[in-house]
Amino acid sequence: MTHRQIMEVLSGLLMALFVAMLSSTSVANALPRIVTDLGGTQSGYTWIVVSSMLAMTASTPIWGKLADLYNKKMLVQVALGLFIVGSAICGLAPSMPVIITGRVIAGLGMGGIVALIQVIIAMIASPRERGRYSGYIGAVFALATVIGPLVGGVIVDSSFGWPGVFYVGVPFAVIAFILLQKTLHLPHVRREVSIDYLGAFLLVAGVSALLIWVTLGGASFAWTSLASYALVGGSVVLLALAILVEGRFAKEPIIPLRLFRDRTMVLATIASFFVGAGMFGATVYLQQYFQTARGMTPTHAGLMSICMVLGLSSAGMVTGRLISSTGRWKRYLLFGGIMLPIGLYLLSTIDEHTNLALVGAFMAVVGLGVGATNQNLVLAVQNNLENRDMGAGSSVVAFFRSMGGSIGIAALGAVLSHRVEDVITDGIPELVASGRVTPEELQNLQGGGLADPASMPVAVQALYEHAFAVATADLFLVAIPCALLALVAIVGIREVPLKTTVDDLSDEPDEKALAEAETEVEGAVRR
Repeated sequence: MTHRQIMEVLSGLLMALFVAMLSSTSVANALPRIVTDLGGTQSGYTWIVVSSMLAMTASTPIWGKLADLYNKKMLVQVALGLFIVGSAICGLAPSMPVIITGRVIAGLGMGGIVALIQVIIAMIASPRERGRYSGYIGAVFALATVIGPLVGGVIVDSSFGWPGVFYVGVPFAVIAFILLQKTLHLPHVRREVSIDYLGAFLLVAGVSALLIWVTLGGASFAWTSLASYALVGGSVVLLALAILVEGRFAKEPIIPLRLFRDRTMVLATIASFFVGAGMFGATVYLQQYFQTARGMTPTHAGLMSICMVLGLSSAGMVTGRLISSTGRWKRYLLFGGIMLPIGLYLLSTIDEHTNLALVGAFMAVVGLGVGATNQNLVLAVQNNLENRDMGAGSSVVAFFRSMGGSIGIAALGAVLSHRVEDVITDGIPELVASGRVTPEELQNLQGGGLADPASMPVAVQALYEHAFAVATADLFLVAIPCALLALVAIVGIREVPLKTTVDDLSDEPDEKALAEAETEVEGAVRR
């Protein structure tokens, strides 16, 4: 494809990505208000995020495999449809369980959009040229991340309230659907289709059990309880069975185990897992920090996200251009791998009084690290893949990044909840003893819900804000080892020169053409 043809295809793909990212970033800014209005808890706050991440994580390799078997345009449009339906359910949700269900459906659509965009770009652009188009992905990611919190904050503060946040992406989804119908025309080779339903079920069930244990452990049940042992043991058994089925019995495995014979694939998936854990697990709670510990409105909290996005978008676009012009990518991965733990460490020093300019600068450093690693890890893997495994291989990297993010969000959400509870529990007796608050005034902190700081007595509000500030800083400290492990994996990846061609889109030989060629050869031999 020419550059113009690729850009025409990208118009619909990038609009679809914009829809998914816009919804995610705008909803994140509305979560404190949503949980407060629906009477949710800190665990509920975590599950609104984790539910969509879990669905996206578990479905990503399945979407990738389907892309190797079915029409890619149809799959992208199905993913957009699921995303719209899930968002509509969330907007109408009267309770926490309903909104979490809607987020699961939307997450399935997000998994398809994210996985299929990577696969389609790999089909139409060579690895050497793919860097520049990855820069466009980073730009759209950045634009949606900048606009999302601002739009979400304005809507939440308006008469529409938080339900309006879930509908903001619908017009863009319709535009993306139309653009894809008009511009996306990829050849599709019909072949025998065999979906590994058993492997998919075991994979989803095993990952889900693990995430449920990480999220609810220590809160709904003790870490050493029977329920904890059952979830961990069940997860291990299910994942072991999934590996057995994928390796020995599945005709078309969801995750072909042969891919892991490649060193780059193994190290890139490890790095993606820990980048996801460090990035998603720590940064998803920044909006809660700004609104709860710093008393910002959703709109003002959204403005703060610009700092991280500027770092992320600039790193993604600049490194993408440099990779396309030089063909070298390892140095930029190392740069991102170094910047991420530095940024997380800087954010671990914040509290409720830290200068906001400093907080923004620290966020920008994290953005640089994420922007230089995410797309380039996928690029490194795609450069080593055969075309028949492009969908499965690309989605494996995205799968492990999403799984790392899901586990990070769940685990750090539990850390945040317990840390906030500990700080408040330790501080309340001192407030009561000093006479700054009476027992009757502590009702806002009871029942396990997320209280509205503005409705609290001044002394309790200060304690509440301090608790969230301390807990948020601790999250970034806990995330640093994940970033360091990602850096170790990146160091071990061997740089392979980027290919300058795209493999033939036909996964199977043209039998008619082969027969004609054989006939011509036989005739020539006889002559």
